[in-house]
Amino acid sequence: MLKFNLQPYGCTFVIYYTKGRSMELNDLFKKALSFDFLTAEEGMFLYKNAALTELMYVADELRKKQVPHGKVTWQIDRNVNTTNVCIANCKFCNFYRIPGHADAYITDIETYKTKIEETIKYGGDQLLLQGGHHPQLGLSFYVNLFKELKYLYPNIKLHALGPPEVAHITKLEKSTHREVLVALKEAGLDSLPGAGAEILTDRVRRLISKGKCGAQEWLDIMHEAHKLNITTSATMMFGHVETLQERFEHLIKIREVQSRKPAHAKGFLAFIPWTFQDVDTLLAKIRGVHNLTTAEEYIRMIAICRIMLPNIKNIQASWLTVGKQVAQICLHAGANDFGSIMIEENVVSAAGAPHRFTSSSIQQAIKEAGFEPQLRNQQYEWREIPKTIVEQVVNY
Repeated sequence: MLKFNLQPYGCTFVIYYTKGRSMELNDLFKKALSFDFLTAEEGMFLYKNAALTELMYVADELRKKQVPHGKVTWQIDRNVNTTNVCIANCKFCNFYRIPGHADAYITDIETYKTKIEETIKYGGDQLLLQGGHHPQLGLSFYVNLFKELKYLYPNIKLHALGPPEVAHITKLEKSTHREVLVALKEAGLDSLPGAGAEILTDRVRRLISKGKCGAQEWLDIMHEAHKLNITTSATMMFGHVETLQERFEHLIKIREVQSRKPAHAKGFLAFIPWTFQDVDTLLAKIRGVHNLTTAEEYIRMIAICRIMLPNIKNIQASWLTVGKQVAQICLHAGANDFGSIMIEENVVSAAGAPHRFTSSSIQQAIKEAGFEPQLRNQQYEWREIPKTIVEQVVNY
């Protein structure tokens, strides 16, 4: 018998191992709790046949072993877009504008200075810098931008770009991934987000993000970053045209890249699965694809991610896409991180993600779920909350 207690929600789940219970489920749970790698087929068997409470219990036990301090970490940073001009033509994105569009922009340095000053006021220590595949912005643009930002604000971390943008710059420069990454790191890049992963199979990518790099190139860029000791994260956007099999193929590929990182490198610091947001997207309008992911399915996927990725320590619950209450339950299903309050976020929000947190409300949500909140930086090192922090007023 296993007892699983969710005190904040007044629930206690009891899992009984009975004579009629599948021995295969028991064996797979034992394998998972030993931090062994499950195959895609084994993971899918668990996903389809195990009770949600069982998956939550096993994932929660793994969390306790991997993150023994038991705190739930969170961050203060700001998503700033370098440009909204993009030629990738992703079918799930409402944010981008084609070259020459009346609303097209490239963020100027004065705007960066205003946004960084606000970020510091709100207690932030980092910019998440991302944009589009601008056909005229090559390596020198980003090198000069990073250098200037670091000169003006040497203590601000740059969690910037992502594999698709690195691939785009590499193509423009007729260079190599390594050369581009080295130049960006020397200019001030502190870490590389796991942006643009979506689902790492080329069938899916041809349908939803044909203009981005293929699955293998995404993985190759991340491996190259790890060899250069650039810390990264990994993501998965699901709930659109992918199959369940493809979700598990995605997880296996992420796990394999992490397994190949040099011993001195941290590699993927976190994995963040989030759901497709469909409001006014071309996927919804033209293909009739809608996000039908239920709360139970998301919680199940969080648990599966913890089980399938024993070599990635931090699993983040995407409160931005699933909301506060579902994200809170995920903290009892393998997740140990709530991510950033995102002082500003424009891309996912443009497709309908409505949820917001401030530095106070995110801590309150974590406490309501029965955990102690802990502010962190991008390296998952703990930070003290600045004494001069100002509470952001959410007005977007």
